[in-house]
Amino acid sequence: MSFEIDLEGRRALVTGGGQSIGRAIALALGEAGANVAVNDIVPEHAHAVAQEIVGAGGKADALPFDVTDHAQVASAIDGFDDLAVLVNNVGNAGAEGLVWPRNFIETEPDDWGRYFAVNVFGTMNCIHAALPGMIKGGWGRIVTLVSDAGRHGDAKVAAYAAAKAGAAGFCRSIAREVGRHGITVNCVSLGSIETPAKIEAKAARPPDPERERKMLEAYVIRRHGTPDDIAGLVTFLASPLASWITGQTYAVNGGYTFSL
Repeated sequence: MSFEIDLEGRRALVTGGGQSIGRAIALALGEAGANVAVNDIVPEHAHAVAQEIVGAGGKADALPFDVTDHAQVASAIDGFDDLAVLVNNVGNAGAEGLVWPRNFIETEPDDWGRYFAVNVFGTMNCIHAALPGMIKGGWGRIVTLVSDAGRHGDAKVAAYAAAKAGAAGFCRSIAREVGRHGITVNCVSLGSIETPAKIEAKAARPPDPERERKMLEAYVIRRHGTPDDIAGLVTFLASPLASWITGQTYAVNGGYTFSL
């Protein structure tokens, strides 16, 4: 018995789709038959993943823009009246890179804005631009990637956690507004994911098996996640199979947290 997710004929946009988790999601949506618009702030990254999807027999275009710039977002999405799936994947501090752990008292107000610009306002910009077409079409799927840092609370990443929690709360409100139009809005909350940037950062440090062991102690499944661990659930939530699921946050975290 086989099981297939069919997104044939659906136009999908993946923000931050030019690398890492976004790339895995874009490839999965393309494999499911979606026509994928691959966004990235670095045009070369967006084009490379779009070509990868096309090379595998799928349909894709590169759509570079900065999610923190509402005018850019609106202009880019305005060309896609048939946009049916939006995946708000871009995160961390956007082009500024990874979250570097520090106690909140050691940070300054100038440090906080970059996390909100990408994770909250970037998500708001993209949803604001995508909703009119989805409402007109009477169908839509919005999936936003958040973090267990915001859902559960992690020390030393307070501003990032606040931004991710804000994005999740925003999406729950939007779910209530647009459900009557056949649009679902859900979040996927991530634990620690072994992205290429994290692998590179780890390789630059001296090996520290004890530090790694302590990091994984909190995980029931004793490994870091991978981008492919995320792509399957996002693709399911983007599909017609998830038509009665909205306003939810699903943790993909190796058992880092449990909740009812």
